[in-house]
Amino acid sequence: MNYFIDNILSIIGGHFLHRQDNAPIEQLLIDSRKLIFPHTSLFFALHGPRRDGHDFIGSLYAKGVRNFVVSQPVDTSSLPGANIIQVADSLEALQALAAWHRSRFAIPVLGITGSNGKTMVKEWLNQLLDTRYAIIRSPKSYNSQLGVPLSVWAMNEHHELAIFEAGISTRGEMEKLADIIQPTIGIFTNIGEAHSEGFDSIAEKVREKLQLFRQAGTLIYCRDMPELQAAIIPFAGEHPGLRLVSWGRSAEATLQVTSITSSRTDTVIQALYQQRPQEISIPFTDAASIENALHCWCLLLQLEVPATVIRQQLAQLSHVAMRLEMKNGINNCSVINDSYSADLSSFAIALDFLSQQAQHPRRTVILSDILQSGRTEQELYAQVAQALHQRGIDRLIGIGQTISRQEKIFKQAGIPAIHLYATVAEFKAAFHQLHFHDESILLKGARVFEFEAIDRLLEQKVHQTVLEIDLNAVVSNLKHFQQLLRPETKLMAMVKAFSYGSGSFEIANVLQFHKVDYLAVAYADEGVELRKGGIDLPVMVMNVDESTFDVLVQYDLEPDLYAPGLLRSFAAFLKRQGIQQYPVHIELETGMNRLGFSLSQLPELLEALQGNLFKVQSVFSHLAASEDPQHDNYTRQQYNIFLEMVARLQQAAPYPFIRHISNTGGISRHPDLQLDMVRLGIGLYGIDSGEVHGAGLQEVSTLKSTIAQIKELKEGETVSYGRRGVVTRKSRIATVRIGYADGYPRALGNGVGKVWVNGRLAPVMGTVCMDMTMIDITGMPSVMEGDEVELFGKNLPVQEVARWAGTIPYTLLTGVSQRVKRVYFQE
Repeated sequence: MNYFIDNILSIIGGHFLHRQDNAPIEQLLIDSRKLIFPHTSLFFALHGPRRDGHDFIGSLYAKGVRNFVVSQPVDTSSLPGANIIQVADSLEALQALAAWHRSRFAIPVLGITGSNGKTMVKEWLNQLLDTRYAIIRSPKSYNSQLGVPLSVWAMNEHHELAIFEAGISTRGEMEKLADIIQPTIGIFTNIGEAHSEGFDSIAEKVREKLQLFRQAGTLIYCRDMPELQAAIIPFAGEHPGLRLVSWGRSAEATLQVTSITSSRTDTVIQALYQQRPQEISIPFTDAASIENALHCWCLLLQLEVPATVIRQQLAQLSHVAMRLEMKNGINNCSVINDSYSADLSSFAIALDFLSQQAQHPRRTVILSDILQSGRTEQELYAQVAQALHQRGIDRLIGIGQTISRQEKIFKQAGIPAIHLYATVAEFKAAFHQLHFHDESILLKGARVFEFEAIDRLLEQKVHQTVLEIDLNAVVSNLKHFQQLLRPETKLMAMVKAFSYGSGSFEIANVLQFHKVDYLAVAYADEGVELRKGGIDLPVMVMNVDESTFDVLVQYDLEPDLYAPGLLRSFAAFLKRQGIQQYPVHIELETGMNRLGFSLSQLPELLEALQGNLFKVQSVFSHLAASEDPQHDNYTRQQYNIFLEMVARLQQAAPYPFIRHISNTGGISRHPDLQLDMVRLGIGLYGIDSGEVHGAGLQEVSTLKSTIAQIKELKEGETVSYGRRGVVTRKSRIATVRIGYADGYPRALGNGVGKVWVNGRLAPVMGTVCMDMTMIDITGMPSVMEGDEVELFGKNLPVQEVARWAGTIPYTLLTGVSQRVKRVYFQE
């Protein structure tokens, strides 16, 4: 469907600040970092908590964007040839345009909301229905005030069914999403405590979410949930056109569940529908999957899918990988696995993630046929080719009958290297001729192509203990602390000690993408790794010695000068090299009594700064106890000393510099100490020692392993070295593939520590060995060899494990061995 700028003005209102021509519009853009098609993009300048989209108009104009929606006046003289529409609210304008676009379609539109399960139900329905309909669905979990309009905008005349999810965090939001999605069929998955902060009660949250279905014809829900049932009945009374379709144990449910029987691998569900017995089997046993499958079953019944087809397809449901994963690959490659689906929307998201990776000089995409796109082959793969070209992809490996016919399109787009194979088997036969090395590789394939085999070929082979790092959690924690800062306050992120065990350039890539102002490392070699990984943010090195001066200069790293001797040595080095105005940071001693110039040493520092050797980027100090209320007077004393010393430095320096003293605890507990910049350390990784605002943080790191063997022991037998683990009853003991060489502390042995396995805590039995740890799984019959074990993470907070070990979370996070594989993922 064609849109032009004049047409869009009539839809969203407002007026032209400048009109050049009636330009065609195909893409909506809200993030300047995700620009692909500048000439046909319309940029909506949105106001965020820390950034204003209007600030990026100039850079987008320089990249070729000529169409803008703004909510404040802009200097049109600097934007010749641009179309600029001014509206009262850019977000409302974006939503109005998406709502108008949705109204042009008469196809079935499914709207999904609820506390949990929205994305899984959406993805399973796509699996179940993609052979019957050309489907458009929300990419990933695009269910917000921004995500929904971008999802709906992707609808086109080729689609036959739309599936969109909607999530809200406060009252008043769902009405806006309802106007955009306009669902004809609704699914309310469940209700729980998630995202309840914006509501007075669960009942209020249910009523708010129900607003999505005020114009729907059918609503599917679980009748066994009292909070839902209590709200839905009066809601349906207010909307007489709404037909209720429920499932549950109740005889009044549309689909009455009569039996649920689970084995180790499958679940059989029996039910009555229209007084007739029905039965399905699904390859899952957990309660959430059973609930999600029942929602899907109800929808398939409403779409009049034959019972035999329903049984066959539900039995073939496959696990949905809800996240992008990045891990180490063969020959120094990074492998990004997003191979659970292949469609244009999720392809764009995966390409954006690939584009963030700067650690390798080359980028390769392995892509299967894109199925059921609703476009002709030529239209579809022309858009794929353009997206690859815009993101600078060096090599495309296409797998599938259809993509193999598109070599001409990819060559015309200027893709440097193209390899096309009809099947995965053909690709595997040619694998060793493709020479994968020193590159970032994206796997993006429809599930029928079973790219798992390719993932296994590319993955670096290591043992089964992994440290999973949730990049979404890193970003969430970053934004959590940014919201505590004044808009003008800069942020330095601490990525020392291998980013608190989480990785170096992998974390730094995320921080660079989200535009932190500075990075800080402990030693020069850490900074070198960042530079080799493609990080170009300013990097402060906190522990400098003479042997690394040349490395600092070679890799554009900025030293922390903390003592007179170091100052003199670096000055002498700069003089020998003929370097002037080199960027440095000055550390002051205010009460930490670790490093830094003391008050008595200021005269020498002031004299050195009079010359032309140094350009002071920042002056800083460390708070000794910002997290502890009993030391607040000492914290204030440190701050006052710092200001006094900084005042003297400012008199000597002929230019302004950045001042910073606040750390994670200081950001939370002392907002008045922000100055020009703050340093965010352990809080970025989900731990706030200040604990004032810690409730909003997310665990970033999850340490996992697997069970190698299970033994049945008799009373009186012993476990592990030293025979300290004595069995006092008939017991099941599992050996887990992790030990102190991996960073799991010996202090957690002999029942001190516990691990999370199959939804329960199991105590450590006996002494922790170098490579193995034994746990007591007595009374846990479902635990089997090969099962996953969580040592700390989402289910077992690292703070709790540190408390058991008599240490602090820093120690556990930084102590995870480098031999443990890191897997980075993004939901």
